[in-house]
Amino acid sequence: MTRLSHLTLRNFLIAAHDVLATACALFIAFYLRFEGGPGFYDRVPLLLQILPYFLLFSVVVCYFSNLTTTKWRFISLPDALNILRVATVLTLALLVMDYILVAPNVHGAFFFGKVTIVLYWFLEVSFLSALRFAYRYFRYTRVRHHARIEDASPTLLVGRTADAEVLLRGVESGAVKRIWPVGVLSPSTADHGQLIRNIPVLGGIDDIEDVIGDFARRNRPIARVVMMPSAFEPAAHPETFLMRARRLRLIVNRLPSLESRDVPRLAPVAVEDLLLRPSESIDYARLEALVKGKAVIVTGGGGSIGSEICERVVTFGAARLLVIENSEPALYAVTEALAAQGSGAVIDGRIADIRDRARMLRLMSEFKPDLVFHAAALKHVPILERDWSEGVKTNVFGSINVADAAQAAGAEAMVMISTDKAIEPVSMLGLTKRFAEMYCQALDHDLAPRPGKPRMRLISVRFGNVLASNGSVVPKFKAQIEAGGPVTVTHPEMVRYFMTIREACDLVITAATHALAPQRPNVSVYVLNMGQPVKIVDLAERMIRLSGLQPGYDIDIVFTGMRPGERLNEILFASEEPPVEIGLAGVMAAKPNEQPMQALRKWITALEQAIAREDLATIKAVLKEAVPEFGSNAA
Repeated sequence: MTRLSHLTLRNFLIAAHDVLATACALFIAFYLRFEGGPGFYDRVPLLLQILPYFLLFSVVVCYFSNLTTTKWRFISLPDALNILRVATVLTLALLVMDYILVAPNVHGAFFFGKVTIVLYWFLEVSFLSALRFAYRYFRYTRVRHHARIEDASPTLLVGRTADAEVLLRGVESGAVKRIWPVGVLSPSTADHGQLIRNIPVLGGIDDIEDVIGDFARRNRPIARVVMMPSAFEPAAHPETFLMRARRLRLIVNRLPSLESRDVPRLAPVAVEDLLLRPSESIDYARLEALVKGKAVIVTGGGGSIGSEICERVVTFGAARLLVIENSEPALYAVTEALAAQGSGAVIDGRIADIRDRARMLRLMSEFKPDLVFHAAALKHVPILERDWSEGVKTNVFGSINVADAAQAAGAEAMVMISTDKAIEPVSMLGLTKRFAEMYCQALDHDLAPRPGKPRMRLISVRFGNVLASNGSVVPKFKAQIEAGGPVTVTHPEMVRYFMTIREACDLVITAATHALAPQRPNVSVYVLNMGQPVKIVDLAERMIRLSGLQPGYDIDIVFTGMRPGERLNEILFASEEPPVEIGLAGVMAAKPNEQPMQALRKWITALEQAIAREDLATIKAVLKEAVPEFGSNAA
């Protein structure tokens, strides 16, 4: 009944068209078979008796074959197959009537006949298809016309034809505007000389200068190129292509990932696009199954990670979202951006500090979340090395407040955003995050399913640096290059892991789906697969070259020395918590290394007393006792 309740006037008009097409096909088949002679007129009375039932049956067949509910503007091969299916089912129905129901019992001889039935099949396919494809072509020519009068930019598509076809469909449907593709440059030699949706593949990526010159000689200058996802694969040498395109003074755009279910749209090519390994394949149906219809809280929802998690849970169908943020401008920005999506989710934002335990308990009790994503934290290593007691207040006690409030409110799960710096920490950021992990692990262990007790999961998800996030090295290098240098790097051997905000957040939610599996897994710390680490000095040199400049000549690189709390290489797993394979692409787990809650309560009490007295020596001693592997040089 749900599908029927969504039928519109347009659907009823389509159904009327299909009924008329079916009736015409049947009458014309008879007329052609009997050449308009007496045989035709003899059969008309009985045909008129049969026709209402046959047309009613055709309406049902068309509806369940999705012909009634498919928009003609987007008709494609699957719809053509549906038309063939409908014509075949209706033809078989005529065959059954002719051989079993009508002919032997009523007419005494075959009423339709084989020739009539075969003619009907061809006519039914033609009549159901003709107006649909005519309308599709009309919309296509209309888009072409608008593209011309709106001065759409002649554009080259760069990448494999499978990628280009997605963008071409977006252009034809009007979803992508102000460009008109005139050719494709493909890295695959098998594509060369072929046509894709009537657009020629003009050559390989290395042919860019020749193709641009040829169009210029024909007074059809090309001003824009669009790079498909396949154009960013290492074999396509995206850096080289981008530099050549810039020398030709072309506007360069990209088509974002085709796997994220976003509407195809163009975006500027950012340096980050050229610094990444291939993203993990995300099972979006799995994420939607977790989030759809749920009430979700995101702490720190105005930050880089928190705002992206908000956007993703809304995309995956959350019914209600509460954004908790202690920065008024950040809260305003994220709630406005979410409201502009028009998702239908009920979105609320509240000013609150996770250090305020009473407010956390009250907010969560009122909202009653199903899922809590805890992204609020103090994260900048050099700052926390100077003011590390503030890190304890936020990262340790704030996380405890959020975890306890989530449990009291009856949440299904709390997911804490942690960091790879929590592994054998050498900084106050890593140390405070590790302590928060330990608390979540202990509470998760105590909440293991037992008769009469609630089943809540508390997990931590670790990952490294996020490109384009607040404080990331990439925006810093960009600003330094734009200012004419120098670019500052702490150490020539410094390496870090990088991933995009979108991929990190999707994998965080993926980890939550594993934690909430029906069979409770014996892990509560997850680690995202971040590929190979990137040498920071190589990153700096690459960004300088991508700006059309030469490292050491146009822009100097200066080594400033390691800062307090830094180490040369990040690690993914501590020696006491070996990795566990969980069968999820992009996500691993750490074998539990849990401290009992009784010990944690003792340390927490000691920390509370030391914080109240501002006794920094005691705070440091308690933390080192709780995390013996800590080797920070914090002051």
